[in-house]
Amino acid sequence: MNAHASSLPRRQSHLDVYLRVLNALMLRDMRSRFGGNYWGYLVQVLWPCAHLAIIVGAMTFRGIKAPMGESAMLFVASGALPALAFQYISREVMKGFMVHKPLTYFPQVKRFDTVVARILVEIVSSFMGLCLVCVVLLSFGVDPVPVDMVTAISGYLAAICLGIGVGTINVGICSVFPGWALGYIVVTLSLYLTSGVYFMACYMPQEIYYYMKWNPITQLIEWVRLGYDPTIPVQIDYVYLYGWIFGSLTVGLLMERYIVRAQQN
Repeated sequence: MNAHASSLPRRQSHLDVYLRVLNALMLRDMRSRFGGNYWGYLVQVLWPCAHLAIIVGAMTFRGIKAPMGESAMLFVASGALPALAFQYISREVMKGFMVHKPLTYFPQVKRFDTVVARILVEIVSSFMGLCLVCVVLLSFGVDPVPVDMVTAISGYLAAICLGIGVGTINVGICSVFPGWALGYIVVTLSLYLTSGVYFMACYMPQEIYYYMKWNPITQLIEWVRLGYDPTIPVQIDYVYLYGWIFGSLTVGLLMERYIVRAQQN
């Protein structure tokens, strides 16, 4: 009797099923990028290096020196990495929700599961891109280790958290207006070009810098750069940034609860 009972398949808990669903969604997400195999996923990780090469190449061609430190590569990387972390997560979470929508016809897969899976994939991608950029910097003889490690890392993590919060809001908007997926590309491109990735916002005229600081991405970039050079004349409004992070996440979760689920029913 005991031997027969032990041979029966063990009933899976809700947590086991949920973790299996997330694992399957993450693997499918990685395979569906750029060519339908895992090698195509590396393209996503290599994008930060491509941005670094393009901007540094343009600065070198025009003879522009880095306004912070002696390395143009380190200067660009300290601005591009937090900006791209926010941009990719906030955009790809929305795209993952739309791409994986047919899978929600399976009773085990909920729409919010697709959002969580894409968030986890993008977080891993961000840190892999960060490690790869550090390897590239080391290969060119540039030390990527910041003077204040805690400040630089906390700024990068804040960029990821803000990307998650804005990404959940985008999911709510896209559930009603699918065309927002294209409109948000224009928004992120504008933010990337005006947030201080390839220039120091604090060296702009005070009238312009005042308005630039209303852009949380500008302050996140300055937060990371403050870890590399504590002497730069910036003042980070941490309360404002935490308000953006927790406020966007709260609004996004409320939209998921009352808008996204209403579209599913």
